[in-house]
Amino acid sequence: MDIKKYLNKDIELSNDDLDIEKLEKDLLKGYELSSEVEKKVSSAVEEANKTSKSSYTELETKFNELQTKYDDIEKRNTDITERNRNLALDNVMTRAGFKDDDFNQVKEKISELSTSEQSKFCMQMVEYIDQNSCMLETIQNFLNTTGIARMIASSDWWQTLVMFIIAFVLVYLAIVKKFEPLLLLPIAFGMLLTNLPGAGMYHSELFAEGHVHWATTDGTTFDRVAGLLDFLYLGVKLGIYPCLIFVGVGAMTDFGPLIANPKSLLLGAAAQFGIFATFLGASAMGFTPAEAGSIGIIGGADGPTAIYLTSKLAPQLLGPIAVAAYSYMALVPVIQPPIMKALTTKAERQISMKQLRTVSKTEKIVFPIAMTMIISLLLPSAAPLIGCLMLGNLMKECGVTERLSKTVQNELMNIVTIFLGISVGATATAESFLNWQTLGILTLGIVAFSFGSASGVILAKIMNLFSKEKINPLIGSAGVSAVPMAARVSQSVGQKYNPGNFLLMHAMGPNVSGVIGSAVAAGILLAFLG
Repeated sequence: MDIKKYLNKDIELSNDDLDIEKLEKDLLKGYELSSEVEKKVSSAVEEANKTSKSSYTELETKFNELQTKYDDIEKRNTDITERNRNLALDNVMTRAGFKDDDFNQVKEKISELSTSEQSKFCMQMVEYIDQNSCMLETIQNFLNTTGIARMIASSDWWQTLVMFIIAFVLVYLAIVKKFEPLLLLPIAFGMLLTNLPGAGMYHSELFAEGHVHWATTDGTTFDRVAGLLDFLYLGVKLGIYPCLIFVGVGAMTDFGPLIANPKSLLLGAAAQFGIFATFLGASAMGFTPAEAGSIGIIGGADGPTAIYLTSKLAPQLLGPIAVAAYSYMALVPVIQPPIMKALTTKAERQISMKQLRTVSKTEKIVFPIAMTMIISLLLPSAAPLIGCLMLGNLMKECGVTERLSKTVQNELMNIVTIFLGISVGATATAESFLNWQTLGILTLGIVAFSFGSASGVILAKIMNLFSKEKINPLIGSAGVSAVPMAARVSQSVGQKYNPGNFLLMHAMGPNVSGVIGSAVAAGILLAFLG
């Protein structure tokens, strides 16, 4: 049927346009198809219902099984939670320190609380106990770091105690007996500081084998390991403090008596015999040549020289040698008089000596320069000590550096003396001091000092055999460089036998020459053994 002609026109249908039979057939056919589809749909729905019911029943069964398992697990977790809560409660109560009776009472009251309240109580108690435990642990750690705890825990605690006693004895001698207090007191206090357990102020391993270890074996640098006394000890180890002390000594020394009586230089040289005699004795006792040389220098009765030489040759013996040197210097009035009297007659002790000539300023200025040149050219190893000694003397005698002279005599001398004393005392650790070597050093030290004093007296007696102008042998003992104490002892002993005899200025000649002599002796030992 052509419908194009009906577009945009009113549609009018007539019987000619409709085929009734065809429509009926189509309708009948459609009805049959719909009935067939309906049957198929009904059959599919019925089949689906059967399948769904079977699946539901199966799922319901599985669900019930899972629910049963879940209930069992929940019950088990509840039991475990309750048991853990009880255990936690018991643990908290135990840590809190409840006794048995109190424990049961408190536990009964806590059990009346709800589960959440019990948990809250346990958490609060745990927090409280942890805070207190942390505080107790902190206190315990602090107590373990104290020096007393370290001392008790150490098997060598008695050595530390002995070193404390030795330090206290030296303090007593310095303050009460006035034995070289300016240096013995810092030495004693340095000894006390270095033996304080746990203080870590001095580490001997940084100076082991005779040199400074600027880096340890594990790569740690000196500044990260060293304590206060380690840094101060560098001045000793590097030879700085003794030389600065010699600048001050030179500025306080008058070489006029030596210049006026050059023969007294021989007496100062003779007193150094004790150094070399003790060197031989120490070698025979088993000390190494370097150690023997360091011990022998005690006979010069010159503390800075002994420290300088020992720091170069045998630094491990620095503590005992320094203590021995300064102790014997302080004991000059006790040690020397018996030796002087034993080696001289009454008549010799009464010998009067004429007054010394006046020494010009030019001679006093030329002397330190000439001595520095002569000794340093002959013995370069003695140049540091001799050069510093003569520099200080030149500043005193030239007259144009008064401020410098006063500074090295006072401020510089005092500061360096403090550092020197503390540093030397720091080396006197229990390990290096409490041994048989120390006893041997103290014994050899007194022998060296006695030999030095006796040698000067004996040479003076020999010189009298060939001299028209007699020398009082008592001034020979002043050849040791304990300035001016040894000279005063000569004066004191001489006046006992001749009240009109004034030997002080005569004794100062050998005394100051002894300073030069000990420095030269140190240079010789350093040249041969260093």
